[in-house]
Amino acid sequence: MIRHAKGKRPHRLPPKKNSSNEKDPVGVYCRVRPLGAENEECCIDVISTTTIQLHAPEGFKTNRNGEYKETQYSFKKVFGVLVSQPELFESVARPLVDDLIRGKNGLLFTYGVTGSGKTFTMTGSPGLGGLLPRSLDMIFNSIGPYQAKRYVFRTDDKNGIEVQNEVDALLERQRRDNSCVSKSASSARQKIDPEIADMITSEEACKADEVDEDSSYSVFVSYIEIYNNYIYDLLEENQEDAIRPKWNGGGTPVRQNTDFMPPQSRILREDQNHNMYVAGCMEVEVKSAEEAFQVFWRGQKRRKVANTRLNLESSRSHGVFIIKLAQAPLDADGDNILQNQVAVSQLCLVDLAGSERTGRTGAEGTRIREAGNINQSLLNLRTCIEILRENQMCGTNRMVPYRDSKVTHLFKNYFDGEGKVKMIVCVNPKAEDYEETLLVMRFAEMTQEVEVARPVDRPICGFTPGRRHRNQAFKDELSRKLEERGGPVYRDVPVALRPAVHSFPPLPTSEVTDAHDDITLPRLIEALQNRQRIRQTMLEDYNKAANTMTSLLNELDSNANSKENYIHEQNGKLLERDNIIQNNKAEIVRLEKKTKMLEHKIDILQKTTKIYEDDKRSLQHELETREQRLQRELSEKRRMEQRMHGAVTDTQHKWEKECVRRVNAMQQQMQNKLWVKDEKLKQLKAIVTESKTPGRPDPPPRQTQPKRPSREERLPTPAKRSASPSPVPTSTPVRPLHRRSRSAGGEKWVDHKPASSLDLGTVLQPVIPNAIQVSAPSEKVLSKCDRYVLTHQEIASDGEIQTKLVKGEVMKTRGGGQAVQFTDIEILKQQLTAAPGRKRKSSEGTSGDHQDGAVTDVETRCSVAMEMRAGTTLGPSLEHHCITKRRKP
Repeated sequence: MIRHAKGKRPHRLPPKKNSSNEKDPVGVYCRVRPLGAENEECCIDVISTTTIQLHAPEGFKTNRNGEYKETQYSFKKVFGVLVSQPELFESVARPLVDDLIRGKNGLLFTYGVTGSGKTFTMTGSPGLGGLLPRSLDMIFNSIGPYQAKRYVFRTDDKNGIEVQNEVDALLERQRRDNSCVSKSASSARQKIDPEIADMITSEEACKADEVDEDSSYSVFVSYIEIYNNYIYDLLEENQEDAIRPKWNGGGTPVRQNTDFMPPQSRILREDQNHNMYVAGCMEVEVKSAEEAFQVFWRGQKRRKVANTRLNLESSRSHGVFIIKLAQAPLDADGDNILQNQVAVSQLCLVDLAGSERTGRTGAEGTRIREAGNINQSLLNLRTCIEILRENQMCGTNRMVPYRDSKVTHLFKNYFDGEGKVKMIVCVNPKAEDYEETLLVMRFAEMTQEVEVARPVDRPICGFTPGRRHRNQAFKDELSRKLEERGGPVYRDVPVALRPAVHSFPPLPTSEVTDAHDDITLPRLIEALQNRQRIRQTMLEDYNKAANTMTSLLNELDSNANSKENYIHEQNGKLLERDNIIQNNKAEIVRLEKKTKMLEHKIDILQKTTKIYEDDKRSLQHELETREQRLQRELSEKRRMEQRMHGAVTDTQHKWEKECVRRVNAMQQQMQNKLWVKDEKLKQLKAIVTESKTPGRPDPPPRQTQPKRPSREERLPTPAKRSASPSPVPTSTPVRPLHRRSRSAGGEKWVDHKPASSLDLGTVLQPVIPNAIQVSAPSEKVLSKCDRYVLTHQEIASDGEIQTKLVKGEVMKTRGGGQAVQFTDIEILKQQLTAAPGRKRKSSEGTSGDHQDGAVTDVETRCSVAMEMRAGTTLGPSLEHHCITKRRKP
């Protein structure tokens, strides 16, 4: 079994960048379409063969100077309205066809707004063939005599070409001819469509100059379209049977109650040489330009076109026609194809859909979606070209977004240096297209600045040139000699026996070295006669077998006729069964529709149930959240009530103590007053009593201040008011009442001086006797003392440091801790003598009269409770209430 060799592109053997350092810019050409009417306004003028000029038509915006802004654009070549199709082909497409035959790739695409003549430039019309039919004609005119037989070259599924021997190719041809006799006869031998007849005249035919005659060629074509950024195969043959209906031009099926299988989109893949290709795309082997163009036209009829306001047949997709040329050199004898040296080159002819504005085309519905996808793909192409230009000119290395669109992704290899790239910009000179034409010109100007690496030439196989010609001359001479001696070898030999003829015994050496050599020629004649006898024997056997086969075929024909009659009867029965099946299918379709409707209702109910369940879960979650919040609020409320209850209790206890203190003070004051009155009454009584005695009265004794009872004497048992004044006792002297200072007694102070306090170095320093100095108060220290003083330093408004002594009383709380109630604040302030207008120090105000109350008097009395629970180590918490101090009347 002969192993097939896969064809590889010669310049892509290793998956590396192109080794050629030479680069060529993208060839950009411009073609101007003639105006539709002579009275239309034109906005494009052809200045030279390389330059055109655009001028704004009337009614458009002008520049700042009030004049129409005219711009000029240069191209590699400009084709005016009088340029014919052959001239355009000679300048643009012919070099690409020459490179294709030499084993190099090429890409040619038309670009422009809708209605600018792109499809006419690429396809043409009868008598005015475009670039595509002329390229096919040139290819087959060049390689026609050197084409291999059909199916010798065949494609694989991985963008490669395989070579098989002639026997396998013959078997494959017979197998395909037998499997689709009627189909191939109708497709291959059908009449040419009149729409594409006479595209090219014989006078316009051309061929390549340098064609390798020692190679064998084969051409494969494929046709795809990119519609809405999806790739579809236009050559895909949809098998139409009883289940799949035919569709008419209106877009509705001819037969009802059937299922339609829409065309499947294709995907892009990368082969082993890192070249992009369309996986699963049909590649048809063609042997003539007419056959190739017939295949193209068959796919062209399936391409998406629509009627818009600007174009009656507007292309709604990008058409890509791929011509793949496989070539392999012949062996040293010039007879067989070398299977391991297959070179593949391809030429892509792309008809891009035109950019359009929906406001001008009047597109609606599907047309809007198509226009959006067309404009987006063209925008991606512009973006890729712009980034390539930036990378080449600025030396950056930005990633080119080829994958954003199928168009750029498919032709990524060409921009990376896998072949020449050319673009034809088609423009319409009418005034309505001025703005869009301006954008097209800017894109074309930017594209010309992009350079593509030049492809490498195909390597030479190394055999002697002219092998095919020598082999053919040898065969012709051998046939002539054999005809002279006994007839041609292959004239009456059937095709089926020709492979067996090659298995004859080899001929002896026929070289004559001497004029008197009588051995070589007789030996050669004897060998030829032997081969002739074998040939005659084989022919007789073949004729006998043919006669036997003919009789068998006659019997088979008679049997076939009888079977045809039987089949005809069975077909009648099948038609009846088909009617029953159709009725059953109609019933099945009705039931399926009913089932789908019920399933749709079930889906709606399920979705509604799901929505209700979601709402239920959300409401339950919200209810639980609110319940938890309510519980937290209730617990917070209870804690607040307990806290407020404790605060109320503490406040009530404090005020009870204060009331008791005030009542006791008032009672003491009233008792003192009553006691003083009683003493005065007693003295008055004594005076009255002494005045009634005889003799001269003694002078009244010196009045002394009555003695004030002590705290221990007046608190437990208050003195009772006597009904009559009692005499003054002589043994107990009267002492004046006075209040003992609390600080002078046995009370202890907590002197709280923070560690951050500064020593001001003043003469007057607060000195508190019997005090415990701490930097931070604690519950243990507070429990041992009765009074509390805090030394606080701050910066006054004039920038000086003032010291505040905040004094308070220490009281026990219900919680077992200690609380401090602040009662008074003393302010110590240092003032420089040089600074006029300053207020007096607080020390001066404390010793003198309290007239400057704004400085020395305490404006506000702070009631701050410092509570420290028993057993805690934390500092006291402060609760500050500002109470305005009442001045004494």
